[in-house]
This record gives sequence, structure tokens and C-alpha cells, in this order.
Amino acid sequence: MPAPKQDRAIRTRHTILMAAATVFEERGYQAATISEILTTANVTKGALYFHFKSKEQLAQGVLAGQDQNLTVPPQPCKTQELIDTAMLHAHRLQTDPLVRAGVRLTLDQRADGLDRTAPFQNWTTIVTNLLTQAQQQGELLPHVNPQETAQILVGAFAGIQAMSQATTNYQNLPTTITTLLKHTLPTITHPATLTTLNLTPNITHLTNNTNDSDSETSEDTDERNENTEAETETETTPTDAKEKAATH
Repeated sequence: MPAPKQDRAIRTRHTILMAAATVFEERGYQAATISEILTTANVTKGALYFHFKSKEQLAQGVLAGQDQNLTVPPQPCKTQELIDTAMLHAHRLQTDPLVRAGVRLTLDQRADGLDRTAPFQNWTTIVTNLLTQAQQQGELLPHVNPQETAQILVGAFAGIQAMSQATTNYQNLPTTITTLLKHTLPTITHPATLTTLNLTPNITHLTNNTNDSDSETSEDTDERNENTEAETETETTPTDAKEKAATH
């Protein structure tokens, strides 16, 4: 029956992605191998190659995973919505291995040959859009350029993440983000808006709609044609030469 096969495909893909996330987070992109990911996932080569044709595709899947399900409840104040988005991402860094691995890859300067631009571009777009809406609502000071400000905030946030990971394994990240925002928001936000903002690093109200099913639900669009996996995942592999190349 197609539905059970599709469910199986989604579960298999999720298992492989989470295994890849574990290996990439521990070893980085260059040192990680397909063999390690196979062992961690406990799947066949056919199953892995059915979903991902190379280590680079696996890494891109992990990179994309960090930005999935980052939606927070809409706020009348778009500056507050920006704060909530940053706090939710910090929480997910503390609790979601896929997000941690995605950030590790994004900041991995030794990941030669891996395109790491997408997460930065996506974050810049998210922040630019929220700042643009905030500007249209009169929340920002007149001199603020949303796109330039977004680039500065994303760059600062990336540095904060890297420092927090190295020093406390992300445990101080929410507090550090609060400190960053306390220093930056007064330079861009109208005083009347600034007094209404909640910078408390408490994200309970933001996680009601984001649970352990997040990583799986983000994959639905990739699974449209995978209802034949049961017949192919244990048989279909690249050539031996491609397999050898992919595992090194």
C-alpha cells in the first residue's frame, strides 16, 4: 500500500539525516564519512543513496534542517516577533541535534566544497522582512536600513552562537542573545516601542507548536515520489567507484 511505504520513506530519511547530524556535529564535514553515517543510522547503502546521492547532499539536508519549523506566533509588534524568533532558535540549538549540526556546518570554515551560504541568506531574509514590517509600523528609528541592519544582526548572532558553543555548549546562549539585543535594539528601535519589548529568555509560549515531530514534518515535500522505496532501497546503489569515493 502506498501510504505505509511513504511513511517508511519519511522515517528512513529522518533516521539518515539524524545520523548524519550526529556525525557532522562530532567530526565536522571534512572528517565525516559515509561509512560512519551508515553505521550510526543502521541502514543499508541502498537506503542511504535512495535519499542522498553524496556526502554533500547529506550535509545540505542537515543545513536545511536548521531553518525548518522556525515559525513563532505572529505578533502585532514585529520587533517582538524578531526577538521571539531569535529566542526560539537558541532553544532549538540547545535541544535539537539537527539544528546544532546545521549550525556547526554553517560555521565550519574547513568544509571545502560545501556551499554554506543558504543559512546565512535565509536568516538575512527573515530578519530583513521582520525589520521592514517593523519600519512600516513605525517601530524603528528613521535612519534604519532593514537589509543592512539584518546583515549586522545575523553576523553578530553567528558569532554569539560560535562563542556560546565553545564556552558553554550553548547553555548561556539565550542570556547572551538577550545581552546582544539590549545593546543593539536601542540604536534602531523607537523609544515608545523599546519600552514594550519582552527580552526575557523564556520561550515556553513559543514551543507549543514546535515539538519532536518538527524534523519529520519538514520532509513531506521531498517524499512525493518515494512510495517505491521498499522495492529499491536494498538494491539500488551507485557504482562501486562512486560508493568508494563517497565514503572518503
